Amino acid sequence: MSKMEIMTHKFGSLSDLHEVLGLPAPLHPLITLINNVDAHVPLENLPNPHVLNFYKISYKVNFRGSFKYGQHFYDFNDGGMFFVSPNQFVGDHDRTKDHSCFSLLIHSDFLLPYPLSKKIKLYGFFSYSANEALYLSASERNVIMSVYKIIEHELNNNKDDFSQDVIISQIELLLNYSNRFYKRQFTTRQEVGNDLLRKLEEILNSYFNTEQTIKSGGIPTVAFLAEQLKLTPSYLSDMLRSLTGLNAQQHIHQKLIERAKYKLSTSQLTVAEIAYQLGFEHPQSFSKFFKLKTKLSPLKFRRTSN
Repeated sequence: MSKMEIMTHKFGSLSDLHEVLGLPAPLHPLITLINNVDAHVPLENLPNPHVLNFYKISYKVNFRGSFKYGQHFYDFNDGGMFFVSPNQFVGDHDRTKDHSCFSLLIHSDFLLPYPLSKKIKLYGFFSYSANEALYLSASERNVIMSVYKIIEHELNNNKDDFSQDVIISQIELLLNYSNRFYKRQFTTRQEVGNDLLRKLEEILNSYFNTEQTIKSGGIPTVAFLAEQLKLTPSYLSDMLRSLTGLNAQQHIHQKLIERAKYKLSTSQLTVAEIAYQLGFEHPQSFSKFFKLKTKLSPLKFRRTSN
């Protein structure tokens, strides 16, 4: 067991979390909304770092300090949303700053009777890092806050056969709005997107132009590209898809085909030699991949191009 695993406090239930924060027991054992905007909640009491056994959807209103999520620190100077899935590492770095926030915590069991229990895993932003937070305009903040308020009202006031249905619908609404706003963020940050595409092209060109790297690393992975760009794989693919219509894996494949065509048409290398230079372990795998993408075998492409 690593030192980090020994030191990390794990919250298995919402009751445990409420107890550490000095709050009354949650009104529902599987869902709670911590409002640290209208009333002070001592978030500084949280163990640093910690892991939650539930989903967390937070909107930091006036977060003026650094927040650690995964292995990164990020400064929410103007507020923002972030999303945590069960068993992700999380922790505050600067406890002296303003931590005003709405945090919705949902145990996966609360979702079980509903389609959302499976659908929630499809929202890629639960795999994003804190430096990929969702930044909101004034009108978007109002929308998000209104949904939080409805959930808070429902948890505090209405207990009937429809309560869970209403809350589930609001959670789904919150996620769908977040999805929309992330898509808006991708398209409005055009300068960031263009810089990302330029850096991605540089990384792939450098990778395929360095034979030693190819021999030791094989075909580049999405995880490798994301690490080079200091992004999570999910955010990288979502950003690329919004910019070009292709995810990160498709960009890698596109570059592979581009380099393969160049080598086939300008060199005397055998198909096997080209396959190995591009990172394929077996020439047959390369030939199958090339034909799948171009409808031609490598040899037929070479004859056609010549």
